[in-house]
Amino acid sequence: MQTQIVLNDGNILPQFGLGVYQILEGEATENAVKEALRLGYRHIDTAHAYQNERSVGRAIHSSGIPISEIWITSKLWPSDYDDASQAIERMLERLNLKQIDLLLLHQQVGNYRKAWIALENAVKSGKVKSIGISNFDGERLVDLFNFADIKPSVLQVETHPYHQQKELQEFLKPYGTKIESWYPLGHGDQRLLDESRLKKIAQKYNKTVAQIILRWHIQEGIIVFPRSTRVEHLAENINIFDFELSCTEIKEIRKLDKKQPYFTMTYDEQVQNFLSWKLKD
Repeated sequence: MQTQIVLNDGNILPQFGLGVYQILEGEATENAVKEALRLGYRHIDTAHAYQNERSVGRAIHSSGIPISEIWITSKLWPSDYDDASQAIERMLERLNLKQIDLLLLHQQVGNYRKAWIALENAVKSGKVKSIGISNFDGERLVDLFNFADIKPSVLQVETHPYHQQKELQEFLKPYGTKIESWYPLGHGDQRLLDESRLKKIAQKYNKTVAQIILRWHIQEGIIVFPRSTRVEHLAENINIFDFELSCTEIKEIRKLDKKQPYFTMTYDEQVQNFLSWKLKD
């Protein structure tokens, strides 16, 4: 049985899903989403910046699975922030949905306060079920939580055994905000995939190291959606619900934390790069 997470607003989402970052609009995204849904995935994570929301929408509507059983997450890019209410309408149109399950502010640059008000209004009007943020840190993170009437349900950030975000989890705990992981497999870093402690655990359960890492995310209460377009990897990634890591094994994996992110762009670099990128609909 797959696991679910109860958010701080009472909504329940599938803890495991498929990310479609860097999957091309069209057949590639549609096929990946359709195959994932066939295999039992029920959470799809996309974004305006990924430029493949239309393909996600087509795939979920042609899957034969009731929309009510599929959780769709998307994100507003900073170029959407100043007119976020209209951007949400366009997103609903691209996805061909009446309601988005989870909508995030994708980056911490731009007029995120104005955009957050639009997200709160979208919850009140029923156009969005849950709201959250992605890639916020430092003073922007604190400011958003102090400013928000509806506290973020999730924070999507880089999280993996080499960068476990323990301090961030402690900050979020009073708000009931859950972490969603991107780069869950350490950006494919072979050093992580070759870790002897992980290999030993994988051998015990007859699993791959990647499956052990994904299972670790699940048991740590982290929402996770690895990206893949290959059928065999899609099947492998979801095959993590027939075993459970022991407390000792969880502690062993916790010892791997190096507080080592792979994404190291400074805030000033984010401002320069992200605010200059204007997205097409």
